[in-house]
Amino acid sequence: MKKFFATLTLVACAATAHASDRDVVETFYTGLLSGTTQANLPARVAEVLAPDWQSVGGYTAAAKTRDQFVAELGGLGDAAPTLHWKIEEIVQAGNRFIVRGRATAVPVQPFLGAAPTGRGFDIMSIDIHTVEHHKIVKSYHVEDWHGALAQIAGK
Repeated sequence: MKKFFATLTLVACAATAHASDRDVVETFYTGLLSGTTQANLPARVAEVLAPDWQSVGGYTAAAKTRDQFVAELGGLGDAAPTLHWKIEEIVQAGNRFIVRGRATAVPVQPFLGAAPTGRGFDIMSIDIHTVEHHKIVKSYHVEDWHGALAQIAGK
């Protein structure tokens, strides 16, 4: 009987660890990407992303650092303060989380070189996050920014 409860405790602890990692990934969207205009952005980023976090958005550009990401988020918040990133689906494979997301906003300042038109965008993103020690250490991501620009322009 003691062996049963010891096993049950181990299973519960393992489930909690994975839930905590999932919470970190969810906070990336709810607290960072959807919270660009909230106070203390650098401190909130530090709670979610490892100091040596890398953001890989393609094969031709260098990976972004956490500090570069903070600056980018601040700019996004200025240009599109209504930015909201919704998680549509999360698939977990060990310590990796694949997220299908949906980003919406109505830019009020130039956005990716496009003048604001009063029109918004609604795009898909696909991200793969690796979590270690309850922090995201690497993110691969693809967003439909071309589609966003077309929607803003009314095409």
